[in-house]
Amino acid sequence: MNRCPTPGQRLRRITLAALALASVTLWPAAQAQTLHRMFPGKALRGTLVVLQPPVITMDGVQNRLAPGSRIRATNNLMVLSGTVVGQELTVNYVLTPDGQVHDVWILTDIEAAEKRPRAADLSN
Repeated sequence: MNRCPTPGQRLRRITLAALALASVTLWPAAQAQTLHRMFPGKALRGTLVVLQPPVITMDGVQNRLAPGSRIRATNNLMVLSGTVVGQELTVNYVLTPDGQVHDVWILTDIEAAEKRPRAADLSN
């Protein structure tokens, strides 16, 4: 039984360690890639301010968050409405049939630069 490592085994271990290190260093670059989010065609653009959940203003008009509404941050993770109280946020949003705000996406600067209809544009 040969317990001493041969030069080939040492080279294999060094190579595997180098590959593992290289894969770990590439991971942050993969995480930094931006996610292109798709918004529904009926989504509108607006400026959201949460006053006291579920009471909000959308473009200065008071409204309510619908039961079960979802607010997604720029990283597409869910955000509780209480964590954004008082902040003026540029968002895309979808209304329920009775006019309450149901789905909200907080926009990045790049997403906010894209043109999208506002509720005021549709009422005129």
